[in-house]
Amino acid sequence: MSKNDEILVKVSHMTKKFGDLLVLNDISFDVRKGEFMCVVGPTGCGKTTFLNCLTKLGVYQLTSGEILINGEPVDLAKHNVSYIFQEYSAFPWQTVEENVAYGLKIKKWPKDKMEKQVNEMLAMVGLTEYRKYYPSQLSASMLQRVSIARAFATQPDLLLMDEPYGQLDNSLRYKLEDELIKLWQHTGTTVIFITHNIEEAVYLSERILVLTNKPTGIKKEIVNDLPRPRDVTDVAFNKLRDEVTDLIKWW
Repeated sequence: MSKNDEILVKVSHMTKKFGDLLVLNDISFDVRKGEFMCVVGPTGCGKTTFLNCLTKLGVYQLTSGEILINGEPVDLAKHNVSYIFQEYSAFPWQTVEENVAYGLKIKKWPKDKMEKQVNEMLAMVGLTEYRKYYPSQLSASMLQRVSIARAFATQPDLLLMDEPYGQLDNSLRYKLEDELIKLWQHTGTTVIFITHNIEEAVYLSERILVLTNKPTGIKKEIVNDLPRPRDVTDVAFNKLRDEVTDLIKWW
């Protein structure tokens, strides 16, 4: 678990309906500052709706309940929240380094500090030599690296990730997961990571939130204190993976 006991995100009785359809049913949980939490559940259980409610984006206003960051209602104008989607979100008209610097320019970072931060992020995701490339010149895994570097560069209070590696094959996914852990450990960013891949959740997380089928609630919270770096062939790793798998079966 995160060594920091400070609560960054507090979700209380989060409920979301679309008309008469109850999707999220009275969900409550806390996320500690600097924690890496993974959220898993059955296919179609509402994981993305769950994540969208955390950012209160447009139509995803809560039906009832509240979400607090640092004890205040979520306000994207005040709180630094970044979001990484499964789809690649690099701006095609900007180079790699321009994409990574985008949020820093919006926040008006000083030029020297911005350049240092961009250089550091590019180095950590292995894109330094590709800094002048445009997205059309990059592979799928490189495009996702650009999105991740851009998100971490702004030093967000909270980083929300919605199955960012879902379209990649296993060998690429493992490499990017390792890079993600390095960035998380380096920056201390709080991460909520949605995934349908149970092995991924066990590999990345400090805590796993297992959701039920619709109407979605929390079936179980599991502390993941396996030592890092994690070995997917380890007996304890596979035991935890099997435990989570059993929890999200449809039957």
